[in-house]
Amino acid sequence: MTEPFDVVRVFCGPDGRHGNELGVVRDGARTPVREDRQALACKLGFSETVFVDDPERGVIDIYTPTLRLPFAGHPCVGTAWLLDLPELVTPAGVVTSRQDGEFTWISARAEWAPPRTLRRYGTAAEVDALDVPPPGEWVYAWAWQDEAAGRVRARAFPGRNDGIDEDEATGAAALLLTHDLGRALNITQGRGSQILTAPGPGNVIEVGGRVEFSRPDGQFSPTGG
Repeated sequence: MTEPFDVVRVFCGPDGRHGNELGVVRDGARTPVREDRQALACKLGFSETVFVDDPERGVIDIYTPTLRLPFAGHPCVGTAWLLDLPELVTPAGVVTSRQDGEFTWISARAEWAPPRTLRRYGTAAEVDALDVPPPGEWVYAWAWQDEAAGRVRARAFPGRNDGIDEDEATGAAALLLTHDLGRALNITQGRGSQILTAPGPGNVIEVGGRVEFSRPDGQFSPTGG
């Protein structure tokens, strides 16, 4: 048995490079059992994999290699771009989406994001020099590159011991940082991914970025295809 899926890169840099890969199984009905979805997400090995349960209403189910998530930022941005939907229905709530030129934006509430340790450093060079910390704590390391302009340098360390030592681009953590700082941000994360954010009323925050295909119409086989 094979499962067709798309792979997109979310939060690409201005040059179209980098971004965080996301697997999207468009026909979630082919894998209805939660344990099977978790096993598939583990086999694929992306930081997150999305199963689309209703493509018309935008109902989605999100998994890391080891966990099911009620909400995550880069899966919502990538799926909204791929399916061209005005909203997505997640277990946490309804995420609205819009297109603005080269950017896809979602709006979500800060309390939907999973807990993260937001650890501030004095300079971007300190963030660049960090080693991967030991598992056990989800750390979002950040520093101002230009505080007046809202430019941030960040790296993300999930700490789950699931093969994802560093997450290239993390929408939920960017959302939490924006909520804490109360201002719009332009974040450079990982090797060169770009995440834009903007706070709104009632703890609703917009998170946006570029999305590109990585491996369209991929095929996964449990035997290693």
